[in-house]
Amino acid sequence: MPHIDNDVKLDFKDVLLRPKRSTLKSRSEVDLTRSFSFRNSKQMYTGVPIIAANMDTVGTFEMAKALCKFSLFTAIHKHYSLDQWQDFASKNPDCLKYLAASSGTGSSDFEQLEQILEAIPQVKYICLDVANGYSEHFVEFVKDVRKHFPQHTIMAGNVVTGEMVEELILSGADIIKVGIGPGKLVHLDHWPPLQWQASTQRSTLTFVTVFPGSVCTTRKKTGVGYPQLSAVMECADAAHGLKGHIISDGGCSCPGDVAKAFGAGADFVMLGGMLAGHSESGGELVERDGKKYKLFYGMSSEMAMKKYAGGVAEYRASEGKTVEVPFKGDVEYTIRDILGGIRSTCTYVGAAKLKELSRRTTFIRVTQQVNPIFGDTH
Repeated sequence: MPHIDNDVKLDFKDVLLRPKRSTLKSRSEVDLTRSFSFRNSKQMYTGVPIIAANMDTVGTFEMAKALCKFSLFTAIHKHYSLDQWQDFASKNPDCLKYLAASSGTGSSDFEQLEQILEAIPQVKYICLDVANGYSEHFVEFVKDVRKHFPQHTIMAGNVVTGEMVEELILSGADIIKVGIGPGKLVHLDHWPPLQWQASTQRSTLTFVTVFPGSVCTTRKKTGVGYPQLSAVMECADAAHGLKGHIISDGGCSCPGDVAKAFGAGADFVMLGGMLAGHSESGGELVERDGKKYKLFYGMSSEMAMKKYAGGVAEYRASEGKTVEVPFKGDVEYTIRDILGGIRSTCTYVGAAKLKELSRRTTFIRVTQQVNPIFGDTH
């Protein structure tokens, strides 16, 4: 019999953080570095726990070079060849501790993963990524990968409920990716910060900005999903009970949403659309009417499947879309804006360290996030 869960489930747009008394004098006092010891690999991690998503328009070697300067992490997409990996590793050895090699569950993916990790032993992280992390096949695949790579840290997902988080951790995963279909496409005039050509008048320009999950159409095509804030809170509770960790993957449309994900208990936050459209991002650069754009698409989109699988198989539907993102220049400026926003959040709630943010967080439900008088729809 069908069942309706009447408990309220919330997204980032449904809440704000309540400010609290603080002894911090400046944002510069906030420490965004986290240190973790992972349950199954026993590996130690230290860094700023924000991850570029393993999409071929985001998880690039160029992105990794830019992000590692800030101690941020990159899940490299699975479509680089072994030669490309070896070339990057030889030229950028300092970046390797902030990288994960990605794989699907196919035999060719696994063979490539084996080759990469054997050739470049400094890479200690694996990102196992499928759209539906609930299949028994995926659970068995996680077990196999753990057996082959006992000392590597495994990220696995995506799921949105506590019981599946627990099963994946007990099967050998260390960090569970949480999120199915979150995100949206909205019009904004102020974020992210853009580097415009001198001839461009920013004050008169309206553009489309794409956010994580925004090129995922799973909810629309399948009717399946879970509001991201509630998913993160519930999954974090399940993971932490087993000394595991989670990644909030998707749904962030601005620095405030990243802060909310950390406040909800996420150990890491993975970003896709917020990092799309930059010099370091993948995707074709196109010019129209004197303005530059980059293509951004979901990895289950028709474009991605045509590019890597020859097209959409007869038995399935595309669960992603392709959009043009205004070219935003170097990602460094966007990263500084995101990190600055999180530091500000910490000062508002009295958290001297990112580690303290979830303990200092009280969410309040709201019906409106911002004043929309100047066209801000988020």
